[in-house]
Amino acid sequence: MKECPNDNFVAKVQTDYLDDVVRKICKTYADNKGINHIEGFNLPNETEVLHILQDLTEIIFPGYSGRKALNIKSIHYNVGETLSRVYVQLTDQITRSFRYNCKMNNCKDCDVPEMSESATRNLIGKLPEIREIMKLDVLAAFEGDPAAKSLDEIVLSYPGIKAITIQRLAHELYTENVPLIPRMMGEYAHTITGIDIHPGAKLGKSMFIDHGTGVVIGETCEIGNSVKIYQGVTLGALSFPKDACGKIIKGAKRHPTIEDNVTIYSGATVLGNIVIGKGSVIGGNVWLTDSVEPGTMVTIAPPDLKIKTRKKT
Repeated sequence: MKECPNDNFVAKVQTDYLDDVVRKICKTYADNKGINHIEGFNLPNETEVLHILQDLTEIIFPGYSGRKALNIKSIHYNVGETLSRVYVQLTDQITRSFRYNCKMNNCKDCDVPEMSESATRNLIGKLPEIREIMKLDVLAAFEGDPAAKSLDEIVLSYPGIKAITIQRLAHELYTENVPLIPRMMGEYAHTITGIDIHPGAKLGKSMFIDHGTGVVIGETCEIGNSVKIYQGVTLGALSFPKDACGKIIKGAKRHPTIEDNVTIYSGATVLGNIVIGKGSVIGGNVWLTDSVEPGTMVTIAPPDLKIKTRKKT
C-alpha cells in the first residue's frame, strides 16, 4: 500500500509542533526558580517512602493490611524482617533528604550518614511507644463513637486513626529535622483521609478525630490528652510574625494549644497562638481568636431561620 503524500505532510507538522513545544518546555528549566531538580542530588523517592510507611503501619497494626498471614509464634521473625528492611530503606531515603538540604543550604560540616542513622534509630526506637499510644487512640474512637461496632472496624476504616498514625510516625522524623519526608508522609495521609495534620503538631494521647473530612491542624499546634475533634475543624494561624525585612519568621508559635479533655465541634475555626482551657467545649461553626479559661463553653447564636410553607401544586 502506497504512502499518501498528505500523511507525510501531517507527520512533519506534528513533529515541528512537538519540537517547538519541547524547546519551550526546556527553556523553562533554565531559570532555576525551584520547581525542577535537574543535575542535583537524588531526592527521596515517593514510592519508596510510601512502602516504608506501609511497613511501619503494619508494625503498629499487625495483620490488618492483609499483606501477610501472621501468627503469634512467628511474629518475632516477621517484625524482625520488616524492621531490618525498613532500617536500610529509611536510612537511604533520609540520607537523600539530608544531602539535598545540605546542598541547598551550602552546609560545610554536615555528617549526613550519622544524621541519617540517628533519625532512623529514633523513629524505630519509638515504635513500641507509638503502638501503645495508638491503642489509646483506637479505644478513644470506640468509646467516643456510638456507631463503632468493634476495635477492628476502627483500625480498618476510620480515617482519623489512619491520619493520626501517620502523623505520629512523621512527627518523629520532624523532630530530627529530616527534610521533605515528614511532609511527604503527611500529605499522603491528607490524600487518603481528607485530614491535614502537619508533622510538627504535638498530639496527646487518646485523641479522636470523628469523621474527619476537612480537619486542618497546623505545625505549631499542641494538643493535650483525650481531645475530640469533629469534621471541618481548623486549628490554624491568625497571622504570621515577620522580621524587620518583612519576611515570615519560620517556626514561631502561631497555632492554638488545646488542653486536655476539650471537644471541638464541626466547622469550628480556632486561630492563633491561643489556649483552649482544659475541659472546654467549642461549638460548631464558632470562629475563635482569643484564649478561653478551663471549663468554658463557646457557642454561636442560632441563625435567624426563615421558614415558609410551600404552596401545594
